[in-house]
Amino acid sequence: MSSRRIEETFSRLRRQRRTGLIPFLTVGFPTVDATLELVPALEGAGAAAIELGVPFSDPLADGATIQAASFHALKHGVMLGTCLEVCRVLRQRGVAMPIVLMGYYNPVLSYGIEGFAQEAARCGVDGLIAVDLPPEESAELRAALATRGLDLVHLLAPTSTEERIALVSATATGFIYCVSLAGVTGARDELPSGVFDLLRRVRAHTQLPLAVGFGISRREHVRAVGEQAQAAVVGSALLNVIDCAPPGEIVQRACRFVAELAGNSRP
Repeated sequence: MSSRRIEETFSRLRRQRRTGLIPFLTVGFPTVDATLELVPALEGAGAAAIELGVPFSDPLADGATIQAASFHALKHGVMLGTCLEVCRVLRQRGVAMPIVLMGYYNPVLSYGIEGFAQEAARCGVDGLIAVDLPPEESAELRAALATRGLDLVHLLAPTSTEERIALVSATATGFIYCVSLAGVTGARDELPSGVFDLLRRVRAHTQLPLAVGFGISRREHVRAVGEQAQAAVVGSALLNVIDCAPPGEIVQRACRFVAELAGNSRP
């Protein structure tokens, strides 16, 4: 079983000379049904791929917004198995864009590496971002995913050494997630200038697509990172929009926001 959705998506973006927009949603925030409704709608609004956050009790890399969303989902019983089932249903409902699960290693380890890889492939997942899994310790998971055609996406930060950049570039597949700053997630008014130096350093080691996350909240951010990267990830800013929307307007407001960031907004 193999999927080339990530590779094909970035190839299409390159041909179209577009910067891909990758929204992040926490599965189960505000409800599982809302997640199932939001993902196809965001695809229609211009999302190139989707990151689905797996709720975890100790989200070390996440700021207040994603922490709150994660804890909300956990209180309502959302676990890794729930996230996989959501992916299966999304594929059943016709979602064609890449689906990347993003979370922490403990739930995957508890689930069982081989069992997770097999079920993820069956449910239509294309890749995994395990935020706290060092590349030096990722061989078993990487092999289990690769056997089934899934990508293991690694993160790099402005503090990453040349040695770490070289290691990640040698082992990563799909794309590399470049963190814009040394800190936690969260919407910010300005992008740290250090991310552009990081992109130059990473590009010297790999031809894989680069995606920038942490702090993306405006169309100008997407345009700026698109000068050097192939995609921008928006998480906290989107969750804020969802959190502030009246219950009957969640999908509409989320789509409007994503369309604006993707450059697809209409008057």
